[in-house]
Amino acid sequence: MTRHRRPQGFQRTDRIADHVQRELARLFREEMKDPRIGNVTVQDVRISKDLGWADVYYTLLGENAEEGRAAQDILNAAAGFFRSELAQVLNTRTTPRLRFHYDELPERAIEISALIQQALHEDSMHPASDSGDIGDDDTSDQE
Repeated sequence: MTRHRRPQGFQRTDRIADHVQRELARLFREEMKDPRIGNVTVQDVRISKDLGWADVYYTLLGENAEEGRAAQDILNAAAGFFRSELAQVLNTRTTPRLRFHYDELPERAIEISALIQQALHEDSMHPASDSGDIGDDDTSDQE
């Protein structure tokens, strides 16, 4: 019986990314003392196949996009500290270098949702345009 398996590297990087995400969340909660950064939430971690880099996508609870992007510089400056902390708990020969990216996806989702709600509300305020089109077709048949 032949089994179909995923490439080993793919599974390994996913497991390591999950571990990095959990550990960074713990470090942000327990070790981060910088008052310029509020509640950091790690949204996603993507690790390169060679384990050289980890791209960390985060959001800040209750902060706007400008503050979130400003926090990116602070987090990237502290990346060495986070990497050394991760090295103590990861069971890998090398520890990926960290790059932090502010994740604007949640904010964009809220904006898009609001636009959809606004469009639905505006549509409900106006009579359907389809009835006007049907009437136009009827008058052209009568001519």
